[in-house]
Amino acid sequence: MKRHYYSDIISSFCITPAQQILGELSLNNEFSSEKTQTDSWLFQIELLQKILDEFEGSIFFEYSIPRMGKRIDVVLVINNAIFILEFKVGEKAFPQYAIDQVWDYALDLKNFHETSHNHLIAPVLISTEAKCSLFEISTTAHNDNTLNPIRINGQLLKDVLHSVLAFADGEKISAEDWVKGKYSPTPTIIEAAMALYNGHTVTDITRREAENLSTTTNTISKIIKTAKENQIKAICFVTGVPGAGKTLVGLDVSTKHFNKDENVTSVFLSGNGPLVAILREALTRDKVRREKEQGKKVKKGEVMSEVKLFIQNVHHFRDECLIDMKAAPFDHVAIFDEAQRAWNLEQTSNFMRRKKNVSNFSFSEPEFLISCLDRHEDWAVIVCLVGGGQEINTGEAGISEWITSLNRSFPNWHVYVSNRLTDSEYAAGHALEILKDHENVFWKPELHLSVSLRSYRAEHLSALVKNILDINKEEAQKLYDQIRNNYPIVLTRDLQKAKQWLKQQARGSERFGIVVSSQAQRLKPHAIDVKSPMDPIHWFLDGKEDVRSSYYLEDVATEFHVQGLELDWTCITWDADFRFSNNNWGFFSFVGDKWHNIRKEQRQKYLKNSYRVLLTRARQGMIIVVPEGDLSDPTRSPNFYNETYEYLKEIGFQIV
Repeated sequence: MKRHYYSDIISSFCITPAQQILGELSLNNEFSSEKTQTDSWLFQIELLQKILDEFEGSIFFEYSIPRMGKRIDVVLVINNAIFILEFKVGEKAFPQYAIDQVWDYALDLKNFHETSHNHLIAPVLISTEAKCSLFEISTTAHNDNTLNPIRINGQLLKDVLHSVLAFADGEKISAEDWVKGKYSPTPTIIEAAMALYNGHTVTDITRREAENLSTTTNTISKIIKTAKENQIKAICFVTGVPGAGKTLVGLDVSTKHFNKDENVTSVFLSGNGPLVAILREALTRDKVRREKEQGKKVKKGEVMSEVKLFIQNVHHFRDECLIDMKAAPFDHVAIFDEAQRAWNLEQTSNFMRRKKNVSNFSFSEPEFLISCLDRHEDWAVIVCLVGGGQEINTGEAGISEWITSLNRSFPNWHVYVSNRLTDSEYAAGHALEILKDHENVFWKPELHLSVSLRSYRAEHLSALVKNILDINKEEAQKLYDQIRNNYPIVLTRDLQKAKQWLKQQARGSERFGIVVSSQAQRLKPHAIDVKSPMDPIHWFLDGKEDVRSSYYLEDVATEFHVQGLELDWTCITWDADFRFSNNNWGFFSFVGDKWHNIRKEQRQKYLKNSYRVLLTRARQGMIIVVPEGDLSDPTRSPNFYNETYEYLKEIGFQIV
């Protein structure tokens, strides 16, 4: 499948009639070509034919970037350089969004396109009506052979090409080999959701190290097909390390199996309120944008209604099933994200009594949710996506309650289990022993995702964080040595330095922000108040100009806001709630005017897992701030922070 609408060697392009090229572009356009689009193409063709006649190489129009759901206007491969050309026809200025756009394209090729990795990439923004007589060619501090965006009008393009080629070094690029290069991206969960919702596959939007994603989704698809054909009910447990793509698998399964005509519909369910809200808003905004670009009139509310069928809050799904305790839900397939966070019997019963006025509710959340799908007379499939060591809230039952419920109440269900569910971090416990007596248990190694994809620069990040939290210092040092060249982790005691570092690292629209523990209540002197309300939709989706966005570094997110999501660069500001002391972790909550020891083992686990979540959110790198403390403030004694700082310093993190 070609990733571009038109390509040719430059010498041939320059002598081909413009209308012939325009016709090929229009023919390959998946949407009807509006006049503004054809006018823009015609301008680009005529300009490039005038200036490219003295260059040798290849030209590509409308080059696809599936991860972003967008297309580069023009890619030029000339000698030893790759030019990314973004045209803003009629534009007199260089808007920030356009600068970020062309930079994003360049970074995407640099990071994810195999035959672009080692070559110089020059992003060029061409605002055709801008007044400029000078341009600058400069490299970034990242030293990855990617130039800063060059901003020009159309008249200067030939000069830019000559200047960049004089600046570039390295071997001549074979355009034939370049175009065959594998595109192996690592999208954020937001990017992935939008791509899948718009018809792309997991193979389109993930890199080859993620082959087990396709294997896992194919395995689940076969289980769904078997259940439907044989009129049985089945449940699958998909395990995976943090950032391995469990949510991506769930979204892929739910998009693949939504066909009302064939009596197969599915729903993606999550108890993670911020994740549901953010994904819904992102999908809605993206579809509205696409429809408007095609000249269609569309109402945001109508689009949101469609999206809500695809992604639902698990508690709303539960409440709908409470209305009629005998009626089967609309969907035959239900995917439960972060299934380990479902409530135990005590928490569910307490909630039903207080909030729903339902007394004597005798089901845990897993048991009730299974019972809802069990109402189907023919068949049903439940897919439980299970994260290890990520329970962060009171009343979360872990995966054992799902298994116990199956053993106790649903002996006829077929159970498909990852062989890694036995690992201690999944806390399945004694329930697995009981499961041995279940009649229909099938062990499927394909249901485990072993490679972390969140950080495409650091495969071993989750293992590093685990060893830090488990105080395996020597192993942590070894793991950091393996990733430090590709994934910077920096340590400081100055929040302002951390903010500056974030801004220096991020390029284009790479998202950055400050994350803290929800128990970090003594960061107020640093203008961080975890009790101050923030809107995760604005924080994760809005642009640099919005004060509510993560970019502004004013609002902070906690583990509850960011679990299941990710940023490119993070700043973790470490408070005295989770502190290193005497070669061990101390667990504290701030009540009244002082810190109090947390003695309950379950609450200690939640706090430790909170920091696990915070430390595994960054895709490209992070900076950790451990404040100095204040001798004059007994709630922020330097003693509360110093040992934590020294412990992290011994891991080998760079100090700034």
